[in-house]
Amino acid sequence: MSDLRRRFEGEALLTKLIDAFPEPAFLIDDSARIIAFNAAGRAVLPSLRQGDPITRALRSPDVLDALNRVLAGGAAERALWVERVPVEYWFEVYIAPLHLDGYEPAAVATLRDMTESRRVERMRVDFVANASHELRTPLASLLGFVETLQGPAKDDAGARGKFLAIMREQAQRMARLVDDLLSLSRIEQHLHLRPDTPVDLAMLVAHIVDTLSPMAEENGLTLSVELAQNVIVPGDRDELARVIENLIENAIKYGRKDGDGGSGSIEISLALTQGDAVLTVRDHGPGIAPEHLPRLTERFYRVDAGKSRAKGGTGLGLAIVKHIVLRHRGRLAIDSRLGNGAAFRIFLPLFVGQTS
Repeated sequence: MSDLRRRFEGEALLTKLIDAFPEPAFLIDDSARIIAFNAAGRAVLPSLRQGDPITRALRSPDVLDALNRVLAGGAAERALWVERVPVEYWFEVYIAPLHLDGYEPAAVATLRDMTESRRVERMRVDFVANASHELRTPLASLLGFVETLQGPAKDDAGARGKFLAIMREQAQRMARLVDDLLSLSRIEQHLHLRPDTPVDLAMLVAHIVDTLSPMAEENGLTLSVELAQNVIVPGDRDELARVIENLIENAIKYGRKDGDGGSGSIEISLALTQGDAVLTVRDHGPGIAPEHLPRLTERFYRVDAGKSRAKGGTGLGLAIVKHIVLRHRGRLAIDSRLGNGAAFRIFLPLFVGQTS
């Protein structure tokens, strides 16, 4: 055990100084063993104990190489520590030398959590790329038809009618995409503001079911409804209507197995349980493979992109649902197996004073 370590272990002041760091902080001796760490550091590396080698809990080659160089007399360094499992997180590690006269070298390592900023940056890049791609296809189609109508098909009445119908469809697709993008942006801007207006969820679900029943009948489906009454939640009525519409419309569009020519049903229920209102929309379609479930609420993520576009989907519907539910301090759960349909459940806290 080094003299420096003996001194450090006997000094409560140093421990208090490390504890004062707002970010995870570690004091490491010349043999790369932990002398002290703060509560934030314990949260990041819960298995670490005083006196343990840092390698017991942290196995990032970049960070360990930087630590070795600093302990060998080098200047302060920064390194990136990335973990992929069980969940992905990113830390920027700053390692600074600590020199005290008469004692062996030591180092102080602090961690800055970059996980959220990296996630946001990746989402921004993906969002721009996806939005550009989604708009580029209908724009290219429109430009192509315009050029054709101005040229070879200028005097062809039949071609003109056909092309104009396709152009209208592509323009409507872009309009839906822009509308969904604007809706998502507005919801994100107000994500921190929880709505508090009482909304009768049972009445709202019943109204939307009546509105969407003709669409279900056109697709050979019936809407089976079972609603608890007087289910009051704090919320924004228009946003909650958007959630219910999206879930039921998705069930109508994708709730039948390919080649199934018979009739089918979509089950919609509203119940009270443990202080929450629980809305369930269940279909009996082809189901969703397990690898897709964690990504269903990502912007522009589609299980079957071609089928989604053919049915007028923008790839933003479930992202909008997720953000609205988060704004209402609720949660979304998705349960599905291939060949056994899918169930989407929304849990929303009840209005103050109402219990299950």
